[in-house]
Amino acid sequence: MYLVARILDGKKVAESIHQELRERLIRLKERGVSLKLTVVLVGDNPASASYVRGKQRTAEKIGLEGEILRLPADVSQEVLLAEVDRLNADDSVDGILVQLPLPTHIAEQEVLERISPEKDVDGFHPMNAGRNFVGLDAVWPCTPAGIVNMLHREGIEIEGKHAVVVGRSNIVGKPMALLLLKENATVTVCHSRTKNLSDITRLADILVVAVGQPNVVTQGDVKPGAVVIDVGMNRVDGKLVGDVDFAGVSEVASAITPVPGGVGPLTVATLMQNTVALGLARRGIKEE
Repeated sequence: MYLVARILDGKKVAESIHQELRERLIRLKERGVSLKLTVVLVGDNPASASYVRGKQRTAEKIGLEGEILRLPADVSQEVLLAEVDRLNADDSVDGILVQLPLPTHIAEQEVLERISPEKDVDGFHPMNAGRNFVGLDAVWPCTPAGIVNMLHREGIEIEGKHAVVVGRSNIVGKPMALLLLKENATVTVCHSRTKNLSDITRLADILVVAVGQPNVVTQGDVKPGAVVIDVGMNRVDGKLVGDVDFAGVSEVASAITPVPGGVGPLTVATLMQNTVALGLARRGIKEE
């Protein structure tokens, strides 16, 4: 099928970010500065383990030290929190990420709030979320920040555009809306209770879909010429697909992210950017 839309290659953009970080970290190491990211993995969920290994490989590829702290699936809340406290106190650790989801017996929010805001590379701590809300400096959650970064690097104008975000999670939807507002877009947020969803998505110049359901957005839901960002990752018949009907929407959109190879690599690249930013800020180091 002939595709009209320009494909927004997340892998290519992520690699350019990796190269920039690699060069920065080389210069920092010449000054005796070495930065470290620690990812906490609870249990042996295959998908989570794969994600964590990928993050470790990327960290080491660009020159960060990447550590995986593995804990058993039946670890107690108290032991997990104690490990987070230990990492908070470890001056060699610049970024802490607790891989989600956690086992059901763990109070996830309590764990996320235990991570020091100064080492919160995911940007999920309420203090970082609150600072972002009121316009103060803080790291942003990796997926929304990666999307905005990609739009800039691809020359896609955000200011003055009508952006529609489908999804209101704390991880993607809400911070995505805030970031787009920061970029001077006019933003509409839709969710599972939105009536006549298609009527709203067809108004979008920039459409971000993050609901975790395949084919939520199809060709008729998209305004011709819109930029479509598909955050979804769903397994259908053993194949990884997004929330958007890629083939159909590609015929009307001006640009679209594929799944896989779109938003996912940008999320990991932004995680590395956040680690470097937090590490330098905490250590009071300014780059030359």
